[in-house]
Amino acid sequence: MYKTNSEKVSKNIKVYVFAGLFLFLFVVYSSSLFHMQIVSGEDYNTQAKTISSSVSDLPAQRGEIYDRNATAPLVINSDSFAVQLTTAQIPADRYDTVLLRLANYLGISKNDIESVKNYSKKSFTPIQIKSNVPFSVISNIAENKSDLPGVSWVSKPIRNYLHTESLCHVIGYVGIIGDVEKTILYNQGYNENSIIGKSGIEKEYDLLLQGKAGREITTIDVFGRVISDKPRIEPPVSGNNLVLSIDSRIQKLAEESLGNRVGSVVVLKPATGEILAMVSYPFYDSNIFTSQENFNKEYAKLNANENNPLINRAIQTEYPPASTFKIIMSTAMLQERAFPATKKIECTGEMEYGNRIFHCHLHSGHGWLDLKNGMAQSCDVYYWTIGRDYLGIDKIASYAKEFGFGKLTGIDIPNEKNGQVPTPDWKYEKFKEKWVGGDTLSASIGQGYVLATPLQMANMIGMVSNAGKIYKPHLLNEVRNPDTGEVIQKTEPEVIIQSTIEDAVWTQVQEALRYTVTNGTPVYPMHNKTVKIACKTGTAEVDGYKNSWHSWLVAYAPYDAPPEDRICVATVVEACNKWEWWAPYCTNIIIQGIFNNQTFDESITELGFKYLINSTTTAGRME
Repeated sequence: MYKTNSEKVSKNIKVYVFAGLFLFLFVVYSSSLFHMQIVSGEDYNTQAKTISSSVSDLPAQRGEIYDRNATAPLVINSDSFAVQLTTAQIPADRYDTVLLRLANYLGISKNDIESVKNYSKKSFTPIQIKSNVPFSVISNIAENKSDLPGVSWVSKPIRNYLHTESLCHVIGYVGIIGDVEKTILYNQGYNENSIIGKSGIEKEYDLLLQGKAGREITTIDVFGRVISDKPRIEPPVSGNNLVLSIDSRIQKLAEESLGNRVGSVVVLKPATGEILAMVSYPFYDSNIFTSQENFNKEYAKLNANENNPLINRAIQTEYPPASTFKIIMSTAMLQERAFPATKKIECTGEMEYGNRIFHCHLHSGHGWLDLKNGMAQSCDVYYWTIGRDYLGIDKIASYAKEFGFGKLTGIDIPNEKNGQVPTPDWKYEKFKEKWVGGDTLSASIGQGYVLATPLQMANMIGMVSNAGKIYKPHLLNEVRNPDTGEVIQKTEPEVIIQSTIEDAVWTQVQEALRYTVTNGTPVYPMHNKTVKIACKTGTAEVDGYKNSWHSWLVAYAPYDAPPEDRICVATVVEACNKWEWWAPYCTNIIIQGIFNNQTFDESITELGFKYLINSTTTAGRME
């Protein structure tokens, strides 16, 4: 089909119209660009140099931390202010005067201001000069604001630790971000002014607690004068609240029961892995770190203390488990059918091996003992014989690892230690020495190279209570929305070890631990009229302390309750204390207080231990 002439003319007209319109727009835009860049370019350039945006961070409220009851907080935020300086807003001829006046208000020197981290004389970003500034100082600065160009302040809540004693190792503390931390965390929204968790829960769950900082964006001229009607606000978002597994009442009870003795206590729910209490002494006041200006000084003082209060002994100190290790030895012997539980071994008080004489803790000897009485009397000769003649180091090491020794438990706070399970290969690799028979004897009673943390010990006794199961220990129970209280995240029980050891073996071990309370070495310190307890004591020889030992007690209770209704306690009192066989007493006081809803004072009165508090037990080494 052919087009007519009129159709061809119409099409050409449309083309000319569109071409003309395009040419017109091109000329208009070209003229506009020419005018802005050439004719008025200098004016726009001057305006760009004299107008800028001032951006100030609006700190987010850090999430609060609660104990398991979620009623009263353990950590809150208190009102405080931080003074900032935007040096680019200070006229050059007034620079020294402004800094001197500001220093006078803050009670510091001009040099202190100029030595602040990241300080620059021409910074358009506010530099934090001092934190924790009281409202009275802010009022004085505000009244004289016209004489202090570039000076501003923001509300910057500080951490207020309401329970400053033994919870310090669990909760931790916060501090200004370091250079290494900033490099690692920069892509996660952190900057040079960020306050971050440095230890404990504060560090482990920093991202949950942080929240998101807001911004205040203001248009200003070269003199720092605001030229916009009102700033643009991007509001901050508060951090999440955390609910811990810690029971404040039990924590206080454990703290008072341990007293001013260097050592540790762990109270655990074996059927869930929840930590009800974790005490490490000595402790410190977390509030000393809320002043960023004093952070390094306070840290150095604590770090220089010979008893290392910064260390959480529950997870960071590795001790020889001593005779508590006989629980593992007994389990291995029964499961391997290495030696009959009813067959007896004679203890004469010593064992000759090679060219050495090894002495039992009872030098006069225990006589003939079966497994139940070997455990109750904690006879070294009995377990030396089992270890040397019937198990051997490879089986001992294998069962120790099955109980969780030599590896991290995975608890949700940083810097946990592994403990140590020695083997012939390990010794050769570390010391270039061969394993000898004496090493096996030492390992058989939890001495020598065997090491464990109090948390691993709590897991060990928990495995017995659960008849072969260990749950991952944890401190966080819930994450909650700070505004609505809605549960965002909940920690579910997680099995980390499921043993294949026979149920009948666990029953025999449980019975032996109960028999130890009723007929063994801790009969008096562990007597309890209202709660049936199963336990094992231990006293670990320590190099450097003559005639002194670490005092151990691991226990679970009630013995006659199902695992879900039980608690486990692991207590260690270090040899650096004046010797007293305190771990059993401490543990019994805790169990008494928990199940009878009693305070420390009520528990010691009920148990008849009140006379011990102001005296020491000097009866010598007990097993």
